Amino acid sequence: MKIVFHEKYFDVYSGDPASAKGRLDGPYRVLKEEFEFVRPTAASEADLQLVHTVDHIERIRRDAQLYEIATLAVGGAILASEIAIKEDVAFGLIRPPGHHASPNSCWGFCFFNNIAIAIKKLLGSGHAGRVLIIDFDLHFGDGTDNTFRGEPSVVYYHMGSRVEDLFTYLGGLGDFDIVAVSAGFDMGIADWGGSLRDSDYQEIGALLKEFARSHCGGRRFAILEGGYNHHTLGKTIEAFLKAFN
Repeated sequence: MKIVFHEKYFDVYSGDPASAKGRLDGPYRVLKEEFEFVRPTAASEADLQLVHTVDHIERIRRDAQLYEIATLAVGGAILASEIAIKEDVAFGLIRPPGHHASPNSCWGFCFFNNIAIAIKKLLGSGHAGRVLIIDFDLHFGDGTDNTFRGEPSVVYYHMGSRVEDLFTYLGGLGDFDIVAVSAGFDMGIADWGGSLRDSDYQEIGALLKEFARSHCGGRRFAILEGGYNHHTLGKTIEAFLKAFN
């Protein structure tokens, strides 16, 4: 597995919890000891326009620091998807998150929809024809749903708080070219949702790994969405990735 990371993700770029100082220190420390890290470049404006309107892009661009980091987050998701298609499992340890960003609006600490842009690029390049997105964040990824609603090549599923529901859902699906995961850890027992333990995230990782091996040649990647407890986030991500890898 490769971890996609840029040191700019450490920067405080806004006043929201996803940008709080120290938010990625724990995950960086834990994962650096176990996995190879790779450094992304920023997404281009043409990449952003795969999902977002020019007006939306210009609104984000008004804050130069935010725009720089947000485009690096998109670039991280794109690199993770490319690694997954060509060579290895990948995880984007990125900030800002993205699944609440719609084509012409955003909220919930998100600015550009990282995973949606990465998938649009895979589809447009011909590297993928059918994609499954699994989102296990505490919150429904309305931006991702808005982007792909009515598009038959992409299936989006938000898990909710029961791992059993994910198991049931995966059992009724056919084949895909890749599994993309919006990995939010704010459902965690020590985080905002207060529901899932590290063992649950481990089970999720194992389910998605097995599904990917059975239905899309093992091609899979995940990118970070929510997760706000600085003390536990690193170990929780580690539990998921050890099973997902």
